[in-house]
Amino acid sequence: MKLVHLYPQAMSLYGEYANLALLTRLLESLGEPVELTAAAPGETPDLSGADLIYMGAGTERTQKAALTWLTPHRQALGEAAERGLVLFTGNAMELLGASVTDKEGTLYEGLGFGSFATVETDKRMPHDVIARTSLFEAPVVGFMNKCSVTSGVDNPLFTALDMGTGNEGDKGPEGFYQGNVMGTHITGPVLVKNPAFLTWVAGKLYKNRGESMPPVPAGQPWMDMARRAYQVTLEELSALLR
Repeated sequence: MKLVHLYPQAMSLYGEYANLALLTRLLESLGEPVELTAAAPGETPDLSGADLIYMGAGTERTQKAALTWLTPHRQALGEAAERGLVLFTGNAMELLGASVTDKEGTLYEGLGFGSFATVETDKRMPHDVIARTSLFEAPVVGFMNKCSVTSGVDNPLFTALDMGTGNEGDKGPEGFYQGNVMGTHITGPVLVKNPAFLTWVAGKLYKNRGESMPPVPAGQPWMDMARRAYQVTLEELSALLR
């Protein structure tokens, strides 16, 4: 499996590198060799044959810089998305749309994988999240820290939030998912916190290759710990809703 991490030094504000670290561990436990490469600013990322292309969150300033670095490679990214999965989390998700407008009113043209638009505000909205998706049964837990409103998403990743701020408002649909391109405002190690999401992503990589994912071997301590941590987090966040 070939995994590409876009601009990890600038766009890994909440430890997003851990998502690829744990995904690599899962794939290797399945007997799958993994090639993990990082793309640095100013260089041409090698996206050919990539099974997963990932970008995490950054500050509002580094988000715009990442857009500048990646825009010249938009066509290559689109071609890669015909075969492999593109996953952007945190405010990197906003770059997948038509535009991002900062709080001063400057409009930045997005990568155009979706027709949605994001407008930054003066209000920052940090919040824990419980999200629901049709892709798998388990709710997703995590954390979000955004200062924007994203409107016009026709295909949200999460149908609704039990807790947290959606694309356009409290507890509304959140994220974006179309074809092989997926994004969510949830920041940090979302795959580490959510074993079902992690397993789904791995399964999607196999599916895109026309293969079936092998069963996860029993007795993996790291997976057992992730599942226990997930259950504790879900129970504690759910208790706040009662």
